[in-house]
Amino acid sequence: MFGILRPCRHRLGDELTATWMSHLCGMCLTLRDRHGQWARVATNVDGLLLSVLVAAQTGESSTRKAGPCALRGLRTARVASADDPGARLAATVSLAAAATNVDDHVADGDGAFARRPVAAVAARFAGAATRGSGASGAELGFDVGVLERAASGQKAAEDAAGPGTALTTVTAPAEQATAAAFAHTALLAGQPDNAEPLTEIGRYFGRLAHLLDAVADQREDAARGAWNPLTATGATRADARALCDDALLGIRLALRDVTFAPAHGAASRNPHARLAHLLLVHELERAVAETFRASESRGSESRAAKPDRTSGSGQPGPGQPTYPAPEGPDGPEPGRPGPGVTFGTCLAATAMCCTCQACREHTSPYSGQRRQGICSNCDCTDCGDCCDCCECCGDCGDCDCNC
Repeated sequence: MFGILRPCRHRLGDELTATWMSHLCGMCLTLRDRHGQWARVATNVDGLLLSVLVAAQTGESSTRKAGPCALRGLRTARVASADDPGARLAATVSLAAAATNVDDHVADGDGAFARRPVAAVAARFAGAATRGSGASGAELGFDVGVLERAASGQKAAEDAAGPGTALTTVTAPAEQATAAAFAHTALLAGQPDNAEPLTEIGRYFGRLAHLLDAVADQREDAARGAWNPLTATGATRADARALCDDALLGIRLALRDVTFAPAHGAASRNPHARLAHLLLVHELERAVAETFRASESRGSESRAAKPDRTSGSGQPGPGQPTYPAPEGPDGPEPGRPGPGVTFGTCLAATAMCCTCQACREHTSPYSGQRRQGICSNCDCTDCGDCCDCCECCGDCGDCDCNC
């Protein structure tokens, strides 16, 4: 699973957590039922926004009972059915996006994709994903070719980019693709008047996804000589942050023009609309803040770890601080070195994240060390003016959400 939206159970509350999982598991199982088990690897946590938006505009989602799943702690759940138009659109777009991403990695020979056996398997996956998404898109009236054309346009934009090129020129293809997908949710929901503001929201969302990926990967890309939009254009992180903040404001304003349906057969507000607002406003703001904070933190650590160049060795020079090995809960545990990064540890880490075990104090599957949970110091006082879609924040009264 991949994507920039990673809401926490503590911030969602029980009702919206159940709604989030319904859309996420529904998309995953739709990929399985319509394309086979192999397609589930295309599950994209950002893609479920399409499922959420369709349900938010119609006021309901077609659901079914799903059996126990390891990623849900072996619990059953009500999930979006494979016939739900929102789940089908989310699965279609996620599958098409996975195909283009894999094709890019194969073409660039990134990492393991440089090996012929891996590249051959990946190419077969990409081909099957392209055919599957094309067929599903045709059933929904959505042209997945817009995603393929965006991928080609992205390559052309990257080849033409250089110092001084505007970042928005590089992000334009991604913006166009996400705008088309978001706008199609209005057509599936029978709300054509929503197409224009959702196009705007999709465009800004595509810009955010592209820029946050660039900021998060810039140092790693530089280390392995990979292309990065910030490095190629000479743009600073401050430039990227300004564009991200502008996109966040644009999404918030455009969301006011989207008409969401009232809940069907319930006195409470439409939970799908509440979830859409929380994801597109508050979680995106959090994703931007955390991405830039993490990038600055890595930069500080990198500068602190540099040896004194005047000492002639890797040891700290005179007057330079020393950095002893960590001790205590973050230090090594005798007899528990951890297996490192393997397929098994990655699978275990995925399961821990999806079942919210990582929210509490836990043992890292990578190092064998005890770690504080992601939410161990959860403090919702920084939620800003969020509405009661964040249960821990209460009703602020002046929320601009029209859900």
